[in-house]
Amino acid sequence: MGKRIVRYEHDGIHWGLLTEEGIFPAGQFETLAAFLEHGAKQAEPAGNPVNPEHVTLLSPVTTPAQIVCQGANYSSHREEGGLDARRPPFNLIFTKAASSIAAPDTDIESPAHVTLLDYEIELGLVFGKKLDKKLPEDFSALGDYIAGFVITNDISSRDIQFAENQWYKGKSFRTFCPTGPVLYLFDKDEAEKVHDLELTLKVNGETRQQANSFQLLYKPEETLVELSGMMDFWPGDLLMTGTPGGVALKLSPDEMNELLNPFEKMDKKMATLNKSQETNEHYLNDGDVITSEIKSSDGTIDLGKQTNRVTFLS
Repeated sequence: MGKRIVRYEHDGIHWGLLTEEGIFPAGQFETLAAFLEHGAKQAEPAGNPVNPEHVTLLSPVTTPAQIVCQGANYSSHREEGGLDARRPPFNLIFTKAASSIAAPDTDIESPAHVTLLDYEIELGLVFGKKLDKKLPEDFSALGDYIAGFVITNDISSRDIQFAENQWYKGKSFRTFCPTGPVLYLFDKDEAEKVHDLELTLKVNGETRQQANSFQLLYKPEETLVELSGMMDFWPGDLLMTGTPGGVALKLSPDEMNELLNPFEKMDKKMATLNKSQETNEHYLNDGDVITSEIKSSDGTIDLGKQTNRVTFLS
């Protein structure tokens, strides 16, 4: 069995092992990378546990860190967005600012100029080892480089993402990446469970997204192979694997083609976006509460539960 690791504030910031008995302190380390190197092996159910209700849970992914994301990586999400539902000929890769990382129970603060705020539950993979070489095409040992699994939510401003054609900008505002609460450090014989994790997101108690990670079009192993040929990763970096269908954004193929056209004027894109979404009631509103959970189908892996209230800034 792996370890359910949390980072929390209680008379200082600590790392701990979460069990049914409570949180067993596992030391104070400035970064996730430092904890993985010096504290993870010593995280054991020994000593006096802390009551989880008496602490403030923080993101287990610390900054600075790289956040690399996969886009349109579930058929259901591709289809609802006006794209071909089949696996595309390339893996869509983009990034988010590390400063968007937020605690699992933090308020999501939407800037006043954002008009179409959306949610995207995603399985996050946390690097535990430096990756600075091209992996072989038949690479399958995920645990050689990935240390654990975590819940992430790729909060997105669709108006900025599509009308301005700015994915990074539309997804990188502060608090736009709630992460945690649990970082599950899996044993190497559990690595295959990355292909059998159930994702569920609700807004105000209504289920909006529900899928299983086996539906990922580009699998984690082949994605690591591709990324290893172009960039380096360090312990503590985060790979977000994409969101399933059920987001607020719904587009026809013609609408999506227009929005993806780099030569189309922004004003026309914004008009198309507003018209296509004007009766859509699934975008996030001030005061909405999002809950996100990821678990293995057999119940042996549980990444905890995020609860985030949406706050519109004036």
